[in-house]
Amino acid sequence: GANWVYKGVSCLPPANVDCLVSLSDGGKDAVRVREYSIADGAAKAAFVPGGFDIPEAKSSITWQDEDTLLIATDWGGPTPSLTDSGYPFVIKRLKRGQALADAVEIYRGDVKDVAASAFSLEDEHGQRWFGASRAETFFTSSYVLFRDNGDSVKIPLPEKASPQGIFADTLIATIEEDWQPEGQQAFKSGDLIGFKWSEFVATGKLPKVEAIFHPTPKQALQGVGITKNELLVNISDNVVVKVMAYRKAASGWTSKEVPLPPNGSAGVIFADNEEATAFLGFDGYLSPDSLFTYDTASGALAQIKALPAWFDSSSMVVDQFEATSKDGTKVPYFVVRKADIKYDGSNPTLVYGYGGFQVSQTPGYSGTVGKLWLEQGGVYVMANIRGGGEFGPAWHQAGLKTKRQVVYDDFIAVAEDVIARKITSKEKLGAMGGSNGGLLMGVMFTQRPDLFHAIVCQVPLLDMLRYHLLLAGASWMDEYGDPDVAEERAFLEKLSPYHNVDPAKTYPEIYFETSTKDDRVHPAHARKLAKRLEETGKPFLYYENIDGGHSAAANQREAAKRAALEFTYLARKLMDGK
Repeated sequence: GANWVYKGVSCLPPANVDCLVSLSDGGKDAVRVREYSIADGAAKAAFVPGGFDIPEAKSSITWQDEDTLLIATDWGGPTPSLTDSGYPFVIKRLKRGQALADAVEIYRGDVKDVAASAFSLEDEHGQRWFGASRAETFFTSSYVLFRDNGDSVKIPLPEKASPQGIFADTLIATIEEDWQPEGQQAFKSGDLIGFKWSEFVATGKLPKVEAIFHPTPKQALQGVGITKNELLVNISDNVVVKVMAYRKAASGWTSKEVPLPPNGSAGVIFADNEEATAFLGFDGYLSPDSLFTYDTASGALAQIKALPAWFDSSSMVVDQFEATSKDGTKVPYFVVRKADIKYDGSNPTLVYGYGGFQVSQTPGYSGTVGKLWLEQGGVYVMANIRGGGEFGPAWHQAGLKTKRQVVYDDFIAVAEDVIARKITSKEKLGAMGGSNGGLLMGVMFTQRPDLFHAIVCQVPLLDMLRYHLLLAGASWMDEYGDPDVAEERAFLEKLSPYHNVDPAKTYPEIYFETSTKDDRVHPAHARKLAKRLEETGKPFLYYENIDGGHSAAANQREAAKRAALEFTYLARKLMDGK
């Protein structure tokens, strides 16, 4: 009777026929993991009788070999194995046929960490290494390499760094803080760096570190893919994403741009360090997702598939503008619209924002937005506010903890700029955001209720004095601050939407969406603010899906219902019932 939602698969290289499939009951983050074999072909693919079967938990699992898994999960029993954030911090080795209770511990973090998990690194020759990642906070981690003799050695990276893999005997890593290795050149936050992997494995010491990519102020790393011949790097340049191909030569690193379409989001869909061919993708606000093969040996690029267009974009255009925030910072935003609209303040306009966790809001295709909003004459605005990763770690870190008001000032600046350009007016302006963006919506609701006529507040955080006590909330204190620290609590109290409803103020009729099975952001956030509004006689709409998890929709039928509710609400508020 469970509503199973596919949450991903991990297959054992190099054959990639022995797989672990993650399944979620109703869309929760917690998953059951079962072994699945495609060794006899797709037609006979099936779950393996008596195979690995890990009970529901927020597990992290890595294949060591065909009969061995490295697992971080909820081990149960009297000794804690989950952090205060609800993620595992104990890693064990599980052999085929072995009971979960008999797995052997190989690494232990701490209950105050965010999480610990095992990882593997592989070179182009198929050699694999294993280790553990320990996330002390959401943005800081340490990494150790397991030795064959059972010992481990720390991988010498700064706390704010992320290993990406091995290419040309070089460990590739991104860094999110300035770094000065002893006796070497200095590196800047946002750089892509590397060092000789075989030398580190042999000595346990940091080899010479080299810079591979250093972003300009308008650039940011968005991802890395490793192939047999080239290192593929997704780079955002003024919020438009391209793919650069890097090679290592005796004289250093060389690069070229892969000639994908411009003015959208290009990215690596699949790359393998034993394969010459990579799969790349591209989409934009008016361009459906396209899939390309890229041969890193010859440089040949070919489009092999494209999704159909879900709306007529032939008469639509995309503009990019800048708003000036309260502190003078220039904040970019995109405007998607029909080309013939008049700038007379009459256009129904929806502004979307997120602004957190270094997550970038780059151009992307949405058939839902196109069909239900743009085709109906609406204008869609994407606000690239601070807190995101559009311009690298500094753009994100500008809005951390007690500095967070700049995130909300940025969104307000974009909304006011859209009005100043006469694209729309307050009576025709709506806002939408989910999760951290749901907090953004809650703050807009309490700080600037005069600015918006409609607000869609999806799976939100809203009680910022107790968020760290609910589900995964403790893991986000590096982003929002700690309510148990006096200075940070004082700031959060002024910010928290739940604590800032003023009975004397007039508010727009806000629309809340959440899910009973959201095991990341507790539905209590939305429930509590809805109750507060009910108590003070303020209008609101509320929808809680039983299934759905943090996406608030467990399947396409539920997603369609959610979209229909959202855009019906927006049409009634901003389009005079159109």
